Amino acid sequence: MDYQGKTALITGASSGIGAEFARQLAARGMNLVLVARSQDKLMELAEDIRKTHEVTIKVLVADLSNPDEAADLAERTKAAKLEVDLLINNAGFGTHGRFSKQSSMQERREVLVNALAPLETIHAFLPGMIERGSGGIINVASSAGFQPTPF
Repeated sequence: MDYQGKTALITGASSGIGAEFARQLAARGMNLVLVARSQDKLMELAEDIRKTHEVTIKVLVADLSNPDEAADLAERTKAAKLEVDLLINNAGFGTHGRFSKQSSMQERREVLVNALAPLETIHAFLPGMIERGSGGIINVASSAGFQPTPF
C-alpha cells in the first residue's frame, strides 16, 4: 500500500499499540484519524506527531462502548470530508476475575468495544474501500482471548 497522502482511522489510538500505529503510519506519510475516549491524550499524541511529520490529523473522541458510536464514526469522517483508506480496529479491553463477581454492565461494555465496534466500523468503511478498489483493515486482538485459563 502506498501510504503517502492516504488516511488511516485508528481506534484506541490514545496509548499503546494504537499510538504506535499512529506514529509509524505518520512516518510513512499517512494522514490520521485518531479515535479514543480521552481527548487530552489524543490531542497530546496529535501534537507530538505534528512536530516531526507533515500529515493531517483529525481527532475524534468516541466511547465505543456506546452502541451508536462506531457507526457514527463514518458520518463524522464523511462530514470532515475524509476517506478512510486503512481502518485499524485497535480499541479493546479485558476484564478478569470470577465471572459471577463481574459487573454485568462492565461485561456488556467489553463485548460492545471488543466485538460490536469492529463489526460496525468494518460495515461502515468497507463499502468505500470496495468502491475505490483499494484499502485495508487491521483488527488487533489480544492473545488473552485464546488462553484456556480460569479468571
